[in-house]
Amino acid sequence: MNEELFRQLRSDIRSGLDVTSAVGNAELTAYIKRTILERNDLRYLTAQEKHELVKKLFDSFRGLDVLQPLVDNPKITEIMINSHEEIFVEEDGEIRRLPQGFESRSRLEDIIQTVVSGVNRVVNDASPIVDARLKDGSRVNIVLPPVALKGPAMTIRKFPETPMTMDELVRRQAVSPEAAELLQILVAAKYNIFISGGTGSGKTTFLNALSQYIPPQERVITVEDSAELQIVTVPNLVSLETRNANTEGRGEITIRDLIRSSLRMRPNRIVVGEVRGAECLDMLQAMNTGHDGSLSTGHSNSARDMLSRLETMALSAADLPIPVVRQQIGSAIDIFVHLSRLRDRSRRVVEICEVAGLSNGDVLLNPLYEFKEMEERGGKVCGGLVPCGNPLLHTDKLKLAGIGAYPLAHYEPGSERGIGT
Repeated sequence: MNEELFRQLRSDIRSGLDVTSAVGNAELTAYIKRTILERNDLRYLTAQEKHELVKKLFDSFRGLDVLQPLVDNPKITEIMINSHEEIFVEEDGEIRRLPQGFESRSRLEDIIQTVVSGVNRVVNDASPIVDARLKDGSRVNIVLPPVALKGPAMTIRKFPETPMTMDELVRRQAVSPEAAELLQILVAAKYNIFISGGTGSGKTTFLNALSQYIPPQERVITVEDSAELQIVTVPNLVSLETRNANTEGRGEITIRDLIRSSLRMRPNRIVVGEVRGAECLDMLQAMNTGHDGSLSTGHSNSARDMLSRLETMALSAADLPIPVVRQQIGSAIDIFVHLSRLRDRSRRVVEICEVAGLSNGDVLLNPLYEFKEMEERGGKVCGGLVPCGNPLLHTDKLKLAGIGAYPLAHYEPGSERGIGT
C-alpha cells in the first residue's frame, strides 16, 4: 500500500470515529478492521497484509506511529530521527536509513509531546531540549527547533527487556572470566567503582550487570536524569529521577538535589546513572561519607582521561584548589573500568585500573587488566583482557568483608593467545 492511500484511510477513520475521545483500544481496533473489510479498494490485500495494516493504523493513533514497529523490534538498539522525513536505525551494529518517515512535521511533534507528557516532562520553544523515556524504559533525547535546524530531532536508545548478566557479557567476550570474577569480589567488598567509556560503549549495560553482584539485603538508591537502570536483584531499592522546571521556570530538581536527598534515605549504596557536570562533586562527597560500594558512569576516552574530566566537572561545582579536588577523587573512587567500542563494533572492557593514591599532587592509577589485541580475522577483532601483573594495592575493604587478599593472575607475554578466538 502506498503512503498516499494509507494517509487517506487514516483520515477517513479519524473522521468516522473521534479517536481523540474516550474510545477504548478494543473499540478502535474493531472500527479499523470493519473499515478495512468494507473498502473495495482494499480487497486485493491478503489476510496477513490486512492484519499488518490494522496494526499500523492502530499504532498511528495510539502508539508511536511509524516508530512503533521499530520500538517493538528487539534487534534494533537505536532509533535516530533527524527530521520527520529522515529516520535512521542501528541494528546488529549497522546504521542504515529507513525509507519511511512521518506524514508531516506536525505528526512528529505530536508524537514527541505524547512521549514527554508520559513522564511529566515539558519540551517547547522556550525549553527545546529534554531527556525522557518510553514505557519500556528506553532512553529518549529530544531537541526542537530553533536548536535543531532540520526540524524536531529525537534519539531513542533501547535496552533489552531483561538486563544483561555478567555471564552473558563473558560469553560475548566483552570481559574475561577472570576480570569478571575480580569485579564480583570488588562489588561484594564495597569498592567504589566508576565505569567510563564513549557514547554507545555499553556503560549502562555494564552497570546493570555489575549491580547484580550487590548483596540483596542492602538498600540501594539510584539517581538518574531519566530512569533506565534495571537493578532486579535488590528488593530494597529506591529509584530517583530528575525533574525539569515548569513553564514558569520553577520546580526543577537536579541530580545534585537528588544525591543530597539520597544521603538522608539511609542508603547502603548510591548508584548515580551518569555524571556530566557539577553533580560530580556531590557524588565524590557521597562516596567519601561512608557510602562505600557506590557505582557511577561517565563519558571519556580512557581511564586516565576520566580522571581529568572528573576534575573539570568538580571544579565547575565549586572554586576549590586542584589538590583538594584530586584528593577527593583519590579517596572516593577505588576502581575505574573503561569500555570501548572497537572498529568491528564490538563492545569490550579495555581497562581495569585501581586508584593507587596521590603522588606529587597527581592521582596514580595501578593497571590491573588491559585489552590485548591479537589480530583481525574476517573483520572481527581478536583479543581479550589480560592481567598487567600488578597486585591489588588496597585490600582493606576485602579484609573488612572477610574475603582476604585476592590473588591477581600474572600476565606473561604470549598468554593472550587463544583469547577471543
